[in-house]
Amino acid sequence: MKGLMSGLCLALLVAGNVSATESKPVTVEVLAKSTTSWDGSMLPSYPKGKPEVTILKIDIAPGVKLPLHEHPVINAGYLVSGELTVVTQDGEVLELKAGDTLVEVINKWHYGINKGDVPAEIVVFYAGVEGEPLTIKHK
Repeated sequence: MKGLMSGLCLALLVAGNVSATESKPVTVEVLAKSTTSWDGSMLPSYPKGKPEVTILKIDIAPGVKLPLHEHPVINAGYLVSGELTVVTQDGEVLELKAGDTLVEVINKWHYGINKGDVPAEIVVFYAGVEGEPLTIKHK
């Protein structure tokens, strides 16, 4: 019953904000859906343990190169503004511009660099396990 009431409240809220001239009060656009990371590698199974979702907004100043690092958990990002280049230790390159998404490489050394003139703002969603790191820096 609680789920039904929540759905009904959402429907009423949306309907209450729709004018007679609007034909699509709610639209949904899939930005990314994948079983592989941007380099074509299969995503690993989710790790065992208590799930923990983390969402970070990361701002990278123009000219900044992030340190070589890897992610032990599945994560995906949306570049809100600016541009960002992601480079793996093997030399694979992904060029991102505002509005682009990426399903990040897992357990693979890489870095990002903002080659643009404005800050790169990226929102990243991590599907990890409570108490485990999201990023490991190369030594």
